[in-house]
Amino acid sequence: MIKTRIAKVDGQYLDREVLAEAGKILKAGGLVAFPTETVYGLGGDALQRESARKIYAAKGRPSDNPLIVHICRWEDIGKITRKIPEEAQKLARAFWPGPLTMILEKSDAVPTETTGGLSTVAVRMPDNRVALALIEAAGGYVAAPSANLSGKPSPTMAGHVAEDLSGRIEMVLDGGAACIGLESTIVDLTEGTPVILRPGCITKDMLEAVLNGPVDEDRPSVGMEEGRAPKAPGMKYRHYAPAGELTVVTGEEQEVTKTIQRLADEKMRAGEKVGILCSSETQGFYQADWVEAAGAREDEAEAARHLYAILRSFDRQHVTCIYSEAFSGDGIGQAVMNRLLKAAGYHIIKTGENRRESE
Repeated sequence: MIKTRIAKVDGQYLDREVLAEAGKILKAGGLVAFPTETVYGLGGDALQRESARKIYAAKGRPSDNPLIVHICRWEDIGKITRKIPEEAQKLARAFWPGPLTMILEKSDAVPTETTGGLSTVAVRMPDNRVALALIEAAGGYVAAPSANLSGKPSPTMAGHVAEDLSGRIEMVLDGGAACIGLESTIVDLTEGTPVILRPGCITKDMLEAVLNGPVDEDRPSVGMEEGRAPKAPGMKYRHYAPAGELTVVTGEEQEVTKTIQRLADEKMRAGEKVGILCSSETQGFYQADWVEAAGAREDEAEAARHLYAILRSFDRQHVTCIYSEAFSGDGIGQAVMNRLLKAAGYHIIKTGENRRESE
């Protein structure tokens, strides 16, 4: 077992000695978890085959699930891509550093172990001073999925990383809570019209405004066709999931609250430990073993920041059955709902229809 060091870091006053140590670990093929504005990432040298293998092993992640390569300077993108389309330049000017990942044609410098066997590479520049300084200290190219065990809710604090990966990696840089709390938007720029493969806080409307043209959205799915490789993280396998069975309930607020309480009562009478995920407006309507509010419905960003921490809290309370209200909206609320549905394995109850769906 590896001894995992947890080192406090401050984005305002960077500890160059700690960052140099972390960069040395990455250059030597080791693994370092680090903060970004979205979630904590599990970093390895993106240009070393063995580093990618170590990332997959530490997470228990399928090796066909591609990793995102993080860079700290725009000019570094040329080494890892075959060509840089005009759309990429426009999006980088508008959103980098920030929570946007672009999929481009990879160069020979990037091993297929990093890209899940694909000829494309996912690239982003995080908006976090600690992350950018670490990437620079590591040589400029850090492959980093979320720093959690595969399938579990993504980590938004260093403590979440420690819960999952202590003894599996060399170091965790503790930079405090992630300010966004959901993974980056992923847009594929390799097949004509840009396609959003994973929604985030950079929305379709924002992308179209910058590109002055259409952007498509990929329909999310769990369990893609046999033999089809996912082009981006989170497309093929169940993600973000707590240990308890999660069901999302949709419909009019009054019907949703009544349905969730009825189902919770049935499960508790049957001996299950029940958790409920709701908005702050409806929290007082529920009685269960564990009730958590993600925030006010008009504040989608608050729900995004709290979602993964709440899902992890259900695990700490050993909840066996979870019911969640739906969260929707045109902005980051769409990304919150995307993560919730994936965490639930697309188990949905639509109130008023008296049936359960698995899309």
